[in-house]
Amino acid sequence: MTNETMNAARLYGARDLRMERVAVPVPTPGQALVRVRAVSVCGSDLHYYREAGIGDSRPKDPLVLGHELAGEVVEMADSGSDGAHRLAPGTLVAIDPNIACEACEHCLAGNPNLCPHVRFAGTPPTDGGLQEYLAWPAHLLRPLPSGMSAEVGALLEPLGVCIHALDLAHVRLASTVAVLGAGTIGLLVTKLAALSGASRVFTTDVLPARLAVAQAFGAHEVVNASQHDPVAIIRDRTGGRGVDVVIECAGAPHTPCQAVELVRPGGTIVLVGIPSDDRTEFPASQARRKGVTIKLSRRMKHVYDRAISLVEAGLVDLPQLVSHRYPLNHTPDAFKALDRGDGVVKAVILA
Repeated sequence: MTNETMNAARLYGARDLRMERVAVPVPTPGQALVRVRAVSVCGSDLHYYREAGIGDSRPKDPLVLGHELAGEVVEMADSGSDGAHRLAPGTLVAIDPNIACEACEHCLAGNPNLCPHVRFAGTPPTDGGLQEYLAWPAHLLRPLPSGMSAEVGALLEPLGVCIHALDLAHVRLASTVAVLGAGTIGLLVTKLAALSGASRVFTTDVLPARLAVAQAFGAHEVVNASQHDPVAIIRDRTGGRGVDVVIECAGAPHTPCQAVELVRPGGTIVLVGIPSDDRTEFPASQARRKGVTIKLSRRMKHVYDRAISLVEAGLVDLPQLVSHRYPLNHTPDAFKALDRGDGVVKAVILA
């Protein structure tokens, strides 16, 4: 496909997302050229759109967002290898967005999400999936089971992020869990906490549409935090004890404080949400007196097989998350709708 062009959504600055024609990438040895079929929009994509960056991660050049993606193999570059990672054209694949070095101490210890040399789709300077074609390392393409759609394949990535968060939380049978924030991650964390045997799962958010999905995903009780004090309600429901585990998925300025107030003495807090101002604050004295364990969750480890198994077993219905679908050439409209709210639970870009 040398010298051909394709459509791509490129971010130039805050709320400046443009559809452009760019060159189709040419795969290098060890890579495959993939026709992108589905990209689900993540909260971190929205951070880049609104703020032109996340923390100190700021693109110097126009950036193609999108790291929750799946597509169809078009061709493999001639790698000269033993063919262990060769995939037939037409194979539908989920695309692992995390290109780790695979040689540092963190990678060798099984923590590719902590690799200091990582390149990540849709994060400067590595373009992501909101374009028609993507050249990507073949060993990071996960063939999807027969009958699994590209849309579901794209949603395996956020499901994997939630599996990793639950691993950190160590939710035990009959635990009580509070999930703060019911975006995609909060909804899937709610589902996984219920599947893990939590006796009570409380989920909070400010959008009724998200709370309705949280109930469908197994929340025993939802709290509209724009109308009620979630701390008062959840502490009342637990007899003043608090919950065993709080998983913070909102990234709001006040939710880490709520987490410290909600967790029982000796409990665990997992921070998953990304704060817009790159700061996380909570009352240290209260956290110290409670002897709270606080963990920060970053992306995921090698969990694609587990994510696929959950979907194949019918335990997680990923399409139930999707409230809006857009064609690739309407990507700017999708981000405008997400920016406004517009009742969007999860938007997927289909190509």
